[in-house]
Amino acid sequence: MTKVELAEKLSRKLNLTVKETTEIINIFFGEIVDALASGDKVELRGFGSFRIRHRAAREGRNPKSGEQVIVPAKVVPFFRMGKELKELLNK
Repeated sequence: MTKVELAEKLSRKLNLTVKETTEIINIFFGEIVDALASGDKVELRGFGSFRIRHRAAREGRNPKSGEQVIVPAKVVPFFRMGKELKELLNK
């Protein structure tokens, strides 16, 4: 499902325009991104939680040339499913 498809479904259920619903979705995801960027954890009970993980620098290999390269340290988002979502998906 794309963001546009989500907006269309929500707009029908909430009797809002697709434009209004898209704005709500953008604000919602923007708040999640802002929280993660400031180092906070975002927990949506029953759905799951988002947090960041720090990946250390490591030695990698260029698949084309086989040459060893240094992969720099980075921060990556991480999602863990909530109990209810996990149970729904694993029926």
